[in-house]
Amino acid sequence: MLLPLITWAITGVFFFVKPGYSKAYEQLAIKTYPSTNSFTIPNINQWSEIKIIHSILGEHLLVKNEENKWSHLDRATMQTIEIPSEQQVEALIKDAIKHNTERYGNVVSLDGLTALTSTQIEITLNWPQMSLYQQGPDTEFIDTMYQIHYLKWTGIKAVDNVLGVVGLALVIILALLGTILSFKRYSSVNKQ
Repeated sequence: MLLPLITWAITGVFFFVKPGYSKAYEQLAIKTYPSTNSFTIPNINQWSEIKIIHSILGEHLLVKNEENKWSHLDRATMQTIEIPSEQQVEALIKDAIKHNTERYGNVVSLDGLTALTSTQIEITLNWPQMSLYQQGPDTEFIDTMYQIHYLKWTGIKAVDNVLGVVGLALVIILALLGTILSFKRYSSVNKQ
């Protein structure tokens, strides 16, 4: 009965103190530069949002359609640029991480839009939105603590739901037993 309570207490202290959160969940961004080019935006009604950014690779036109889906367009042809080259992915990531080499180190390998660094940080490029997501061993550790705290111990949703209900029931039973015992002790002390 004490196992859920002990795990909640330990992981609760961890979440209260939050050691390493700022590094583990740092919002890594594409480095942008001032634009020197003017650009006339075509009048296309199916776009709900437009972004123009200037990165180490040059100008990027990002558009969101009515279905909230982003696309990365070639400014000259207005055609979607589906996938960047490995050199482009590497250049964007290297430019984004050079401010913090202690955490990110250097890019050691690329697999599509995901780079692995010398410090074991995985960085993934979202090309249509020109955004980056980073995850390292510290992020995985904190995510594991979260899973433990919320009784997601097996990774199987149905089993974890049962464990969660059983864990909560055990904590309630433990609290009720403690309350009953404290009242019994209090009443036996008053009788003397």
